[in-house]
This record gives sequence, C-alpha cells and structure tokens, in this order.
Amino acid sequence: MTLNKSVMHLHPNTSPFGEGAAEKSAKAGEALRLGILGLGEGRSTISAALASEKWELKTICDANEEICKLRAKEFGFPDYTTSYQTMLNDTEIDVIAIYTPDHLHAEHVKQALLHDKHVVCTKPFIDDLSQATELLELAAKMGKKVFVGQSSRFFEPAKRQRKDFEAGLLGDLITIESHYHADHRWFLEKGWSLKQSFKWLYGGLSHPTDFIRWYLPDIEEVMGYGMLSTNGAKAGLKNQDTMHFIFKATDDRIARVSGAYTGPTQPASRDSGMSCILRCTEGASQADYHELRYSVTDKSGEEKIVRWGDEVMKHYFRFEGQSHHAGEYQNYLDYFADSINENFTAYPDLKEGIGTIALLQAMDKSLETGKPVKVGDILAEFNIEKNQIQR
Repeated sequence: MTLNKSVMHLHPNTSPFGEGAAEKSAKAGEALRLGILGLGEGRSTISAALASEKWELKTICDANEEICKLRAKEFGFPDYTTSYQTMLNDTEIDVIAIYTPDHLHAEHVKQALLHDKHVVCTKPFIDDLSQATELLELAAKMGKKVFVGQSSRFFEPAKRQRKDFEAGLLGDLITIESHYHADHRWFLEKGWSLKQSFKWLYGGLSHPTDFIRWYLPDIEEVMGYGMLSTNGAKAGLKNQDTMHFIFKATDDRIARVSGAYTGPTQPASRDSGMSCILRCTEGASQADYHELRYSVTDKSGEEKIVRWGDEVMKHYFRFEGQSHHAGEYQNYLDYFADSINENFTAYPDLKEGIGTIALLQAMDKSLETGKPVKVGDILAEFNIEKNQIQR
C-alpha cells in the first residue's frame, strides 16, 4: 500500500507561469527530474524522491565528497557530483532542491532560476531580505516556480487540521497558538551552533511561526521577549534559547508562539514537542508532532482524538528514529510536482517565504529592542512593497 503520495491542493491557482514559460521537459504526468544540493538535510529528500513515482532522481550534490560517497552507498545511488555548476548545467534536470546553510540559499536559488530550473528550498528561505526583490523579479522573468520546504505543514495531523478547517467544521478562526519545545542540548555539541550567527529563532521557531502565517497571513505587528537559559549560557550559546511572542494581524486577531530548546520536556503522553492549536467560533483543534496525534471538537460538538498507526509512522520516520522525517518531504515534493504538472501555485511559495522571513526579522528586532515591531517597517527597510509578497 502506498501512503500519502500527495497532499491536498489547499490553494489551487490556475494562473499561467507567464509568457515564455513553456516546459522544456517532463510533460504532464511524467516524472520530473530532480537534482538535490546539500546532502545533510537533503538525505530525507533523497529517500522521498526515490520512493516517488512523480520524481526521477537525476543527481545529488555536496561540496563534501565524503558525504556524497556516504549517501551514494546508503541509497545505492551513484550519480553524485561535488560541483553545483555541473548540476546547473544539466539541461535534463527540471527541479533543484536546496538544503545548504541558510546564508547560501539566496545565491543557490538565484543560480537555479538563471539555469531555467524550478526550485525547492528548505526553510528558512533566505537570511538577507536585500536579495528578495531580485529573486521575485527573476522568478517572474524565468517563469519558474519556487517552493519553500516548510515541512511541518505536511505532517499528517497538520494536514488533517487544515482539511477540517477549510471544510468549515470549526467555524471562523478566533485565535491560533503554536509552540516548538525540545531538549536540544545535544545540538550544542555542534561547533557552529555556538557561533554568534546561530539563532534558535530561525532554526526552531520558524516552524510554529509558519503555522501562524498559514492561518493568519497578514500579521501586522509582533512583540516578544527572550532569554538565554542557564543551560544555554553554560554550553556557550550566544543567543536566546527561550522565547515567547504575541502577534497582531491587520484585522486585530491575535496569536502566540513560544520556543524553548535547552531544557527537559514533558513526556509525549502529556505534551508534544510541537503543537498547533486553532480556537474557532464553533470548534477547536490541535495537531501534535511527533506523536501523529490530532484532537478536534467540531461544530456538532463531537470530540475525538485521532491517532495514526505504524504504517503511517513508517512513512514519515524512515531512519534514525524521528530525526529525519522523510515522509513530510515526500508529501511536499509530490505536491510540488503536481503544481508544476497541473499549473497551480504550491504554498508556501516564493512570496510567502519572503513574508515569513520578514516576520522572523521583526521578531528578532523585537527581542533586541524590547518593543513591538511592525512587519511593514521591516519590508520598507528593504524596499519591498507589501503587494509584492501578497497572494
């Protein structure tokens, strides 16, 4: 039995790519040919592509040849290169999936677009909004799709929660709450995690923040407080590892997000590492991660808890316990393939990815100043018009 080969098209968009955007290869219904750049996190995408009928894995790439050899042996896939340019020059590749360090994303996306490729880029999308306008203009000029691999949206409970919400089972949204709490003290053993440039705000809180923007895309203002815990300070962490934020949307609805990363957590039977809670006019729901657990009270008053079994668990978590959630990558890759073949917009797209980075930077500034920050001020700082990043 094949599980979760595609995701609901929650936001179909039948607008054409634009003039001159006829596909040069991979006719509708045929497998798209994929190149993967960055084979750390890209490991999950290798697994996803090889398991999918919608993709043909063409080449994998990493600057470190040893990790190329490791992945080639692990997956029995010998076609690797250490040269991104070689992969870019391959005219048979339709899509490039990018899993490199954050500060390299913008240039890697740019080069893929210039070489006539569609793009999947892991979150957070870019770390420098000064490059946003160039990417927006280039994607439009080349007629190519850019999809942000915000994997949490594609986990089974989150998919079910969205489906129920869009079906009207909960009524209108009142407020949304999300968190990501994890004991990641092991992560601090990685030398680069102790550098000034590393922030849990982008590496961790981008997940629950994306949930907020999924349901409340027009966040106007954010206020947050953060601290460096005793555990984080002792390990040598430079930036906050414990944070709480309140958001206000343009229609005055509010939301909250929290993150804590260097202390013990509750047992999974009591609390989840990540949750998204919707409180609506006629019902409420909660999607939990990693537990494959979903709770809902719908407008009829029915209360239920849904759990998925081992077969679905094996789809999502394929190696190393729950550290590589390849099933989410499977789901979003197949969704993106459908968007190319059927010509609709896959979300989060380039615009939404940039909007989320603007919100994260507003959150960062609020931590620095101790004051509320308007997202519009961040966009204005980089000469980005709001209509450039709206759907």
